[in-house]
Amino acid sequence: MRPLKIAVLIPCYNEEVAIGKVVRNFREALPEATIYVYDNNSRDRTASVAAQAGAIVRQETQQGKGHVVRRMFRDIDADYYIMVDGDDTYEADLAPQMLRTAMSGPFDLVNYIRRETEDAAYRGGHRFGNLMLTGVVRKIFGNRVKDMLSGYKTFSRRFVKSFPALSAGFDIETELTIHALELSMPISHVEGPYRGRPEGSESKLNTYRDGWRILKLIMKLIRHERPLFFFGGVSVLLTLIALVLIEPVFVTYVETGLVPRLPTAILSVSLVILASLSLMTGMILDTVSRGRREMRMLAYLQYLPFAAADVVEETAS
Repeated sequence: MRPLKIAVLIPCYNEEVAIGKVVRNFREALPEATIYVYDNNSRDRTASVAAQAGAIVRQETQQGKGHVVRRMFRDIDADYYIMVDGDDTYEADLAPQMLRTAMSGPFDLVNYIRRETEDAAYRGGHRFGNLMLTGVVRKIFGNRVKDMLSGYKTFSRRFVKSFPALSAGFDIETELTIHALELSMPISHVEGPYRGRPEGSESKLNTYRDGWRILKLIMKLIRHERPLFFFGGVSVLLTLIALVLIEPVFVTYVETGLVPRLPTAILSVSLVILASLSLMTGMILDTVSRGRREMRMLAYLQYLPFAAADVVEETAS
């Protein structure tokens, strides 16, 4: 049986203060793993500190965590991938447990549920935004993922190589979650402490800007992955508006036989036509979306789980 290939992926931007400790902690926790640090145009010594700590350092010039994750997933081949932020807020000692959990299922996604250990770990806006956005995704796409915006996850090779990363920034966490839910992948969780950043390290997150970006991504993904739900909702809204507008016109017509508000009647009919077109659009795009989902599933099924791959190789030998 071939040895297990584990890759620790650390996307970084200006993490000189914390990255050395993060790399050393993961080398100690997973001595058999290869640790990759992808530097995203840092203006400090992030790259050199990571290299000195023993990581393989690579560069991604397109700014944004989404670009970095896309590059990492394309470039690196492994059986399991552990992705973690480079800010030293997560517990490296739990990486073996996350890996064992991933292999025990096997699970394609093991998500780290953050348990605050310091007041500085979460901003109030971040906490509320995480709960709200996770709740929206759980309501629409399925309730199998908790703490969607956690930056500490373990992926199988099947997940990584079938993931069509499109996001550019921190909204990549949402896209990762929805990919797993849409393909009905086996998912598990590991809970652990979440601490504040070390002194001198600054967060790159903006509560309102990134929250708005993630909310827009969710709406976009609803439109792409649940088009009948999205356009059906638009159809219902337009129909309700048309009914409200036509109600007094209809009452007047019943009472007098006249239609004195002809522009209102025309507007109402136009809204009903638009509602019908919206519903038809949703039905057509729902078929297209199903085809895209089937293509992603076929890409996912091209890769065997690690244990199955071992059996195949052992039999062949």
